[in-house]
Amino acid sequence: MIKETYEEIIALEQERQNHNVELIASENFPSQRVLNAAGSILTNKYAEGYSGKRYYGGCKYIDMIETKAIEDVCRLFNCNYANVQPHCGSSANLAVYRALINIGDTVMGMDLGAGGHLTHGHKMSFSGQDYNIVSYGVDENGVLDLDEFKTKLYECNPKMVIVGASSYSRTIDYKAYRDIIDEYGKSHGGEKPYFMVDMAHVAGLIAGGVHPSPIPYADVVTSTTHKTLRGPRGGLILTNSEDIIKKINKTVFPGIQGGPLEHIIAAKGICFEEANTPEFKKYAEQIVKNSKAFCQEFLDAGWKVISGGTDNHMFVLDTYSSIGISGKDAEVSLDAIHITLNKNQIPNDPLPPLKSSGVRIGTPAMTTKGWLEEDFRKLAKIMMDYMTLYSKEEVDEKVEKEYTDKIVDLIDEVNAR
Repeated sequence: MIKETYEEIIALEQERQNHNVELIASENFPSQRVLNAAGSILTNKYAEGYSGKRYYGGCKYIDMIETKAIEDVCRLFNCNYANVQPHCGSSANLAVYRALINIGDTVMGMDLGAGGHLTHGHKMSFSGQDYNIVSYGVDENGVLDLDEFKTKLYECNPKMVIVGASSYSRTIDYKAYRDIIDEYGKSHGGEKPYFMVDMAHVAGLIAGGVHPSPIPYADVVTSTTHKTLRGPRGGLILTNSEDIIKKINKTVFPGIQGGPLEHIIAAKGICFEEANTPEFKKYAEQIVKNSKAFCQEFLDAGWKVISGGTDNHMFVLDTYSSIGISGKDAEVSLDAIHITLNKNQIPNDPLPPLKSSGVRIGTPAMTTKGWLEEDFRKLAKIMMDYMTLYSKEEVDEKVEKEYTDKIVDLIDEVNAR
């Protein structure tokens, strides 16, 4: 039985976050403004419906907040319409499925093992259970295979195509997919699938101008707000189509959600506002610089990185091929010296998902804490040395303490700047 109070457990987690190197690519540290809004009295208010069309009274200021959040995100991503109510990225994706296609329709999505997401068609997700999924993946170099994509598009005639990833380290050329889909449409009497982009992982990089935007090319775009965008945990849907936003809005409410989380919507709005600043653009640029420098250290040492490098905020390190330990072992061993990351499957992974052959490594969170390229280079050397000792079964309490101290020293060095 857990004896600690909730407040005590939260304090313990705060301590962990303060003293760990956080490398999970989908995590970040939002501003105090975002945290204040997320924990504000707005949580008290029920507001089913949309601005000007609520099912509850007393929504004058709620309407102002939600309208402002929509205006700010449309300005940030240069689009016409937005729904800021989805509670998470998965529910945003569910809303798009339900709004635009029918149960049982064929959908093309990136394979999870190649870097896709559960909601892009995995059999354990609603997407894989409710729809006929055709998965596409990467070539032998770990790079998205446009030829395979085109072949499957013509063979399977999907109603919707999803482009986007949760563990893919290269720039995605949205225009190339748009061109292939448009070409397909010309040969099919104008009939073509909806083009959906899930930009959850790269949304902040897009906002910061260091990754191309899908907005000019996609029919509908979904995202989370808590990864590179550095906001609260939540979802988002964008489009330039008035017809699509009408369908989306009806599907989000009353289709799949009830009352919106207006405290989170306010926090989302603040993060959109913050992301539309010169300071955030510099932050996005530094994320990528850090990721490239970090990744290069592993490559220079002869370790295997999926796709051979990175263009964005993350990369997948193949620990199994590199030194013979699973992603799970790498995750657990590094956690012991205050480094947090997650195991991750690689393309055609020989190991089961709960073990996996790799780890996903991201730089957004520690970049928020002020880390620069040289800091990540030092970290890479510590990680490689420690994992190599672990693979040789040469880690004991003394070694663990030695490397924990190295991490503490590195964190203190950055904090002292």
